Amino acid sequence: MNHSYPIYTVDAECQDCFKCVRGCPVKAIKVEGGHASVMPELCIACGHCVEICPAHAKKVREDIGRVRQLLDQNKQVYVSLAPSWVSEFKGMPAEKMIAALKKLGFAGVSETALGAQVVSYQLAESMRDMHAGVVISSACPVMVDMVRKYIPEFTSAISTVLSPALTHAKMLREKFGQEIGVVFIGPCIAKKNESDKHPDLINNAILFSRLHQWFKEEGVDPWRMTPGPEDHFVLDLAEEGALYPIEGGMNDTIRRHGGVDHINYACVSGVQALRQALEGLRPEDVKEPVFIEALACIGGCVHGPGTSHVSPGLLERLRIIHNTHMRETLPERDGIDIRETYENGPVKVDPVSLQDIKQALRSIGKTSQEDELNCGGCGYDTCNNFARALLAGKAEPNMCVSYLRKLAQKKSNAILRCVPAAVVIVDRSLKLVECNRRFADLCGEDVTMMFEAKPGMGGADLRRLVPFADLIEEVLVSGEELKRDMIRFGKRLLSINVFNIEPKQVVGAMLFDVTSTELRREQIAAQAREVIRKNLATVQDIACRLGEHMAETEILLRSIAEDYAAKPSRPNNGKGGGE
Repeated sequence: MNHSYPIYTVDAECQDCFKCVRGCPVKAIKVEGGHASVMPELCIACGHCVEICPAHAKKVREDIGRVRQLLDQNKQVYVSLAPSWVSEFKGMPAEKMIAALKKLGFAGVSETALGAQVVSYQLAESMRDMHAGVVISSACPVMVDMVRKYIPEFTSAISTVLSPALTHAKMLREKFGQEIGVVFIGPCIAKKNESDKHPDLINNAILFSRLHQWFKEEGVDPWRMTPGPEDHFVLDLAEEGALYPIEGGMNDTIRRHGGVDHINYACVSGVQALRQALEGLRPEDVKEPVFIEALACIGGCVHGPGTSHVSPGLLERLRIIHNTHMRETLPERDGIDIRETYENGPVKVDPVSLQDIKQALRSIGKTSQEDELNCGGCGYDTCNNFARALLAGKAEPNMCVSYLRKLAQKKSNAILRCVPAAVVIVDRSLKLVECNRRFADLCGEDVTMMFEAKPGMGGADLRRLVPFADLIEEVLVSGEELKRDMIRFGKRLLSINVFNIEPKQVVGAMLFDVTSTELRREQIAAQAREVIRKNLATVQDIACRLGEHMAETEILLRSIAEDYAAKPSRPNNGKGGGE
């Protein structure tokens, strides 16, 4: 997790979806351990990955703490406010916005569009005598880095002036002193890169989205502010420069300067559009004078990653147009020096051999041309490029969807083959997703032949194969798993377990043939019953005979007792002894 770069990933929230890889126009994402992180040396800070991350694992560097420290240093800090603020805070009077920003501690607020007007003037001056070649605007830092890193042969074509934001910061420092602080507030993540590279001009850059949060944290509601007479933009009021946030706005402001009607003006919106426009071209091939207004965000800065996009794009652009005052005559500009040169910074690509690429492709199960689907599921447009990413350590094999599917299928087949039971998996319409051979054999020879012709029998109707499909349907409907110890299937007795794979969507069933087991049980039970019957008969016979014997004995004893009681005893004459 690199918090020093404007964009970073929270690993714990990254969900292995690789959507950022697919969406990144320059593939500046490294996947390691299933987590996708930004590679600063490759990144152009367009912010697209932040916008599309479904888990919100891509974050923008938090700079509010630094800005607060700057405000606490008892120095005057001025805001350079991007002209797209009128669309982000639609309908808000400028005086209320300025009062709210001052409430946060800023000394004053000025419009970045003032810098745009100076840039337009100096560009127009530089192109008066231009008769061939290409000039690419330096206003968008994303496009500047795109050219420097990925189309380096056109680096010399980047206009040799500072961006409007840096120009405006220079104007503020010349007016209020070099020791002041300057904070840019706007829709652009890449402005953080600009402030990091030019700390002498811009101290920090924060996004509109973060400004909303800051207002809430401080309990500042811009709409409830009561502005005073001092709550106005410092320096001058911006005019035609306020068009810069929308497509063609920069071109319109340059055209208004005399002597540049011979220039061919083009507006390229989107990183891929710039690549497409210049791919296969060399600067010396352009025999006419061309100025390219290059904007990374389609539609312009008004659609930047730091905006909330709360209304249709057309309305956002119209708000910019309605807020712009176009002067009929343009004044002469002062001689502020905004010259800048841009150096090549091409991305280094390590050479790889064809053999290395083939080996990388084999690692994801692609051994022939037919295996290379070029589906783009991994985020790369071709399997060949994905192989190169594997070799560069930017990607992992499990990013290949077809490889994972085949691997899962192989594992599933191996498990189904080895399971000592008949297994069938069905969807909610009782169509087979998969089954093993034991299930087919259980259903009979015809079904076994079907299985041999089409292993797994995907799509077959379970109701045509077994009479107990209703048990499986019951689990699909209820979501409650089911077990039956014995059901009859023809001459067989089966034990069945029905379990959820995706509740109410996909279920599986395991069936065991318990016919022989049940027969043995019945035989043992019958034998036990016979033994019990015989034992019971013996006991009953013994009991009967004991009963008769006891009766006879009782009669005999009673007879003896009665006889004995009936005989008189001899009297004793006192002589004692015998005769």
